[in-house]
Amino acid sequence: MLDKRGAGVLFHITSMPSPYGVGVFNENINLFIDKLHNMGFSYWQVLPFNPLDNANSPYCSASAFAGNYLFIDPQKLCDMGLVSEEDVKSNIYSKTPYTADYEFAKEKRLSLLRKAFLNVTDDILKEIDAFESNNIWLNDYAIFMAIKEIENGKPWWEWSEEFSHYNDSIKDLIDLKESSNFWKFVQYIFFKQWFEIKKYANKKGVAIIGDMPIYVAMDSVDVWANLPMFLIDEKTLKPQKIAGVPPDYFSKEGQLWGNPIYNWNAMKNDNYSWWISRIGNAINTYDVIRIDHFRAFASYWEVPSDATTAKVGKWIDGPKMDLFNKVFEVFPNTPIIAEDLGVFGEDVVKLLKDTNFPGMKVVQFGFDPNSDSSHLPHNATQNSINYVGTHDNNTLLGWLWEASEEERKFALDYVGFEGDNWGDGGYYSKSCRKIIETVWQSSSNVAIISFQDMCGFGSDARMNIPGVPEKNWRFRTTQETIDNIDENYFRHINSLYRRMYPVFN
Repeated sequence: MLDKRGAGVLFHITSMPSPYGVGVFNENINLFIDKLHNMGFSYWQVLPFNPLDNANSPYCSASAFAGNYLFIDPQKLCDMGLVSEEDVKSNIYSKTPYTADYEFAKEKRLSLLRKAFLNVTDDILKEIDAFESNNIWLNDYAIFMAIKEIENGKPWWEWSEEFSHYNDSIKDLIDLKESSNFWKFVQYIFFKQWFEIKKYANKKGVAIIGDMPIYVAMDSVDVWANLPMFLIDEKTLKPQKIAGVPPDYFSKEGQLWGNPIYNWNAMKNDNYSWWISRIGNAINTYDVIRIDHFRAFASYWEVPSDATTAKVGKWIDGPKMDLFNKVFEVFPNTPIIAEDLGVFGEDVVKLLKDTNFPGMKVVQFGFDPNSDSSHLPHNATQNSINYVGTHDNNTLLGWLWEASEEERKFALDYVGFEGDNWGDGGYYSKSCRKIIETVWQSSSNVAIISFQDMCGFGSDARMNIPGVPEKNWRFRTTQETIDNIDENYFRHINSLYRRMYPVFN
């Protein structure tokens, strides 16, 4: 996997068509998988599956292991006999199908799941027990969520004394049992529905590329239950240092993420058990793992916790191969994509070489007329993943519109586009197709395009703007739009550039 020519589509669950305000694990996903199969795609890439933060970002979650309950299909709960058809109707969203309404979905889905939990059978309870025995993270997560309800949603460091410091006795508190059992049920349903989807995709020869944020949220069970593994003052419960990145392509000021920094010495002394568990969980959930901000394993940008800007940070050595040697002992053939974008360094180059993980190329980053960028397709090596654009990029058409005249001219010359009608939108934008085809021609083993770029959408369909906290992650589409994708075109370029590699056949 990843060592043969193939192609994939980046399209997150929340963007899928559904009648419930956000995409869910329903039959529309199977139809999308059928479409991928018919077009000769080998991979489907998604964003993190973890529960969302208050800004609806999948990159900042209460758990690095748990799944987002918004993805649970209400109709399948009805099919299990846990809710009625009337209950399902209460989750139907009547407004625009083009924008995710997380507020509506959170309220309705959680209420439906609580109703479903009241109707669980003995057989389901046995299945939940089996699920828990295979997922050692589940009990801590369920307890964390149960306490959060008692504490009215406050972050764990503001909890009452009996809860704020994690200990084994908390697990035995009777008052938490009912609520924690509910959260176990939710995760059981999430993964039951997801694995049905994944099995279908794999049967169709499509592998799932999952996304793993390198850092975890401060307000997460991962930090609360593993405090010594983070640079946090155990008395004040405040982080000593926080994560971010210096100024780069995405932000002239840098980005102050605020996530706690790992205590790599403590993790080393524990044989990196938390990371081994996390990677094992991801391998079970997906077929390939893309690790976001991979470069932090080589060296990471550490910022004082009281800083107001990321500019004041400094580079600190990461665990490098010491971690991955342990990973390879347990998972010797782990298919990992290293997101190595942003500020680079020789230590990152060495770590990529030592792990032999493919890095990423993004064609939009290559269109600098004054350099021979490593992101230009002619510079791509086979052991790389070549993107038309990621979830953090503008759409291709949006980029063309917003690029400087010099950048745009260079890009269009590079891909061999002739004429002055580069701004024509829609499926048949010749300028966008020329760029897509140039990426497909590259030596990179895998080429990936976002769903938005398959459709030729403009910047209003962008998924995320890094450093801007509001109105992200809301792109949605309809089944009609999926049906209208030019299937013949993508099958043609996948065939022409020898990317029709069936992963599981």
